[in-house]
Amino acid sequence: MRTVYVNGEYLPETEAKVSIFDRGFLMADGVYEVTSVLDGKLIDFEGHALRLQRSLDELDMRNPISSEDLLEVHRELVRLNGIDEGMIYLQITRGAPGDRDFVFPDPETTDPTIVLFTQNKPGLADNPAAKQGIKVISIEDIRWGRRDIKTVQLLYPSMGKMMAKKAGADDAWMVEDGVVTEGTSNNAYIVKGNRIITRSLSQSILHGITRAAVLRFAREAQMEVEERDFTIAEAQEADEAFVTSASTFVMPVVEIDGVALGGGVPGRVAPRLREIYLDESRKAAI
Repeated sequence: MRTVYVNGEYLPETEAKVSIFDRGFLMADGVYEVTSVLDGKLIDFEGHALRLQRSLDELDMRNPISSEDLLEVHRELVRLNGIDEGMIYLQITRGAPGDRDFVFPDPETTDPTIVLFTQNKPGLADNPAAKQGIKVISIEDIRWGRRDIKTVQLLYPSMGKMMAKKAGADDAWMVEDGVVTEGTSNNAYIVKGNRIITRSLSQSILHGITRAAVLRFAREAQMEVEERDFTIAEAQEADEAFVTSASTFVMPVVEIDGVALGGGVPGRVAPRLREIYLDESRKAAI
C-alpha cells in the first residue's frame, strides 16, 4: 500500500481524504506537476517547483509549502514507497473555503489543499516505445486559452488520448488555426535535416520543463533549433518527429495521421536527444 501526502501528513492511501467541497473537485480550480524519478533521485525538481509557483501566481492562489519543504516531501515519498523509477504527482487546489460558489475568497484567508503521491514505473527509462516510436493523429484544439498554466483541467486531453486509441494510434497532436499547438500531454517537434522545429512559448502551450532541457542539450550538441509554428502537412513531410514530457522524456513519432515518417522507424535525432537527456538528467538528479 502506498504512502501519500495530504496537507502535511503522510498517510496510507486508503486513509487519505479531501473535502467534497474542495474547489479542485468542484471546479478544477487547481494546478499540478509531475516529477520523474530515476535511480531513486528526482529529475528537474527545481524547474518543476518554479513552474508550480508560476501557475499558482497566475491563478492568484497561495502556495502552502516552501520549495525546501516540498523537496523534502518528494524525497520522503520516494523513500517510503521504495521508488527507483517512477513519478511523483503533486496537486495544489484552492481548497474548500466554504460552500460551492463561483467567487473565491481572498487567497490569504484560504487554506489550499496539497496532495502528493508516487507511481512506481519500473523500466521508465527503457520504455520499448522509444525504440519503435509512436503514432499520432491530429485533433482540433478546443481547450481554454491559458495552456501555459498547468491546471488540472485535463478532460479534453484525456478525450484526445481516447480518440487516438480508438483510431489505433498512441497519442494526438492538437491543431489550432491550422498549426500544431502541442500533444495531449507533451510538447511536439519535427526535424528537417539537422534543424529541430517546435512552437515558440506563449499562452497557447505549456512551458515544458523537459522541453527547456532538451532544447538546451540540442544547442549544446550543435543542432539548430527553430521555434516557430508548423502544420500537420509540414510535419508529414519532415525527416522525423518527436515529443517531450516529464514521463516520456524524448519519444520518437513515426506516423502522423496515417503518414509514416522515415520509413516508419525512429530517425537519428530523437534517439540521440533521448540518450543525451537521460545521461545529463541522471547526472543532475537530486
